[in-house]
Amino acid sequence: MRYVVNSEQMRAIDQYSIEQVGIPAMVLMEKSALSVASVMMEKVSRSDRILAVCGTGNNGGDGIASARILKEEGFQVEVLIIGDEKRATEQTKNQLRIARNLGVSILNTAKVSEYNVIIDAIFGIGIKKTVAGAFEAVINSINEANNTVFSVDVPSGINSNDGKIMNVAVKADYTITFGYHKFGTILYPGCEYAGKIIVADIGFPKNYHKKFPLSTFIFESEDISLLPERRNYSNKGSFGRVLIIAGSRNMSGACYLSAKSAYRSGAGLVKVLTVKDNRNIMQTLLPEALLATYDPLNLKNKMEMDRIVSEIKWATTVVIGPGIGIMNSSECLLDIVLNHTDVPVLIDADGLTMLSGKEKYIKKVSEENKDFEINLPDNVIITPHLKEMERLTNLPVEQISEQIVDIAKTITKNKSFVLALKDARTVVTNGEQTYINISGNNGMATGGSGDVLTGIIAAFLAQGMEKFVATALGVYVHGLAADYAVKGKSTYALMASDIAEALPYILLNK
Repeated sequence: MRYVVNSEQMRAIDQYSIEQVGIPAMVLMEKSALSVASVMMEKVSRSDRILAVCGTGNNGGDGIASARILKEEGFQVEVLIIGDEKRATEQTKNQLRIARNLGVSILNTAKVSEYNVIIDAIFGIGIKKTVAGAFEAVINSINEANNTVFSVDVPSGINSNDGKIMNVAVKADYTITFGYHKFGTILYPGCEYAGKIIVADIGFPKNYHKKFPLSTFIFESEDISLLPERRNYSNKGSFGRVLIIAGSRNMSGACYLSAKSAYRSGAGLVKVLTVKDNRNIMQTLLPEALLATYDPLNLKNKMEMDRIVSEIKWATTVVIGPGIGIMNSSECLLDIVLNHTDVPVLIDADGLTMLSGKEKYIKKVSEENKDFEINLPDNVIITPHLKEMERLTNLPVEQISEQIVDIAKTITKNKSFVLALKDARTVVTNGEQTYINISGNNGMATGGSGDVLTGIIAAFLAQGMEKFVATALGVYVHGLAADYAVKGKSTYALMASDIAEALPYILLNK
């Protein structure tokens, strides 16, 4: 797990390290520069022509120091200063003085195309204004040239808080960032400019996130270890019972994919509750699954309702929504689940569309100002994509996409349910902790992919994982499976069933 910070948090960490811990600012800058130089020395040769394009802030100081270290190691490197050197920060002025003393060429003009390696150190994490003038021109020249680009901390022109492009931004091959990931290089579109991100340890105090809690993080491969241990002395009941209420007439695929993925993710027993029309196809496609059926025209009957309640009471996790359709019978099933379930309930797909019309849970405070409040039971997990979130909140998709982290946090603040807001960067939050997913690929934009995710999360919940961790890890594993499944084939060809089939390989070393 690695924490993700915004510019304000990063400045606070920097200030704490300097003022409270006592690490000199120049020491942090030197370690930053050593990190950049170390990465570059593994990837460039002494025959390469390197140009460090530096601004006058501390990010520029990092770049100047990196160039000086490379020069001392025998690399061909020059420094181009963009901006008024007289207005440089004190640390950057110091780095310029040291560099000149050691014979580093400091230029005021240069032709970027004459170099084949660029160090981008124009702006740091604090950029707020639109990039224009000489800065815009040099960034465009970097992007137009055929060279390898190493960005210092964040690619210049990216807003480090939200990933927005401030008119133009450097397209890096590598970004060496310091201490923590930045929101701007994790979220779109900024992440598309960052290239390979390398997080360098430059000596920030290890206990900072305990003293001043950070709440947003990403997972890494070793975090698969968070999955519960499977005891040798066990049986199928030891690993949970998932009830999937899904499917409708001529819509059996969703319940099949969810049920198969739940089994592939370790659930001990999976039962599908669906319309009777789906009996034969489900028993053929997935004989391992238990099956119960209902008559959509008979749900108001007390005996039928009692039977469904008993199925719900059997489960340790309940899923409702995939392929269930928008109809009176589905509305009735959702009401039964919400009113009779104490175990974790995952609501997805058609279940979310029906939920959006229930004023008991989705309260539209002001239609004019698009104010809303979501009040769901503590045991609920919802997994909307952007269009489903639009229906739930009445906010436009464009706004949700641009403010995905902030909106997700606002919706869940002071609540107890879990939200997984699905997009190219899915955000999972319970209002206190927030996970941003970076696994996966564009091949996942295919029918049934969300049903696979539903089954994975349900299996993790059924095995006793806390609902926020189960949801976050489910999203991560889902993306890893898609990354595995796409090997040897194009993302054009990826199918949801391929993702489900890849799950055993992702969980192989657990």
